[in-house]
Amino acid sequence: MTRRHALRDDQWARIKDILPGQPNDVGVTAKDNRLFVEAVLYRYKTGIPWRDLPERFGDFRVIHTRFSRWSQKGVWEQVFNQLSEQSDDEYAMLDATIVKAHQHSAGKKGSSHRSQ
Repeated sequence: MTRRHALRDDQWARIKDILPGQPNDVGVTAKDNRLFVEAVLYRYKTGIPWRDLPERFGDFRVIHTRFSRWSQKGVWEQVFNQLSEQSDDEYAMLDATIVKAHQHSAGKKGSSHRSQ
């Protein structure tokens, strides 16, 4: 089963080792990095305010504080750079507009008159 707002296992494998909170890092070891990253993805994919994050992600205030710290340290830039290196174009989209016009819609041939 695929969750729409979650990282795939291959995506997680590419970023997990660059995130803060590794066992050899100074400070607290983060046991929930994946859940935290998925909370941030969920928030941005759905466009909800931080306070409306589902409870399964934890306290929204803690998540927002951690998000801000990672932003200041440039962690998110590293994450996006890592994930974009092997982009699979899963969410690529092309936008084109095609409008059928009546044969006479361009105006009279040879006329340089513009309506004012």
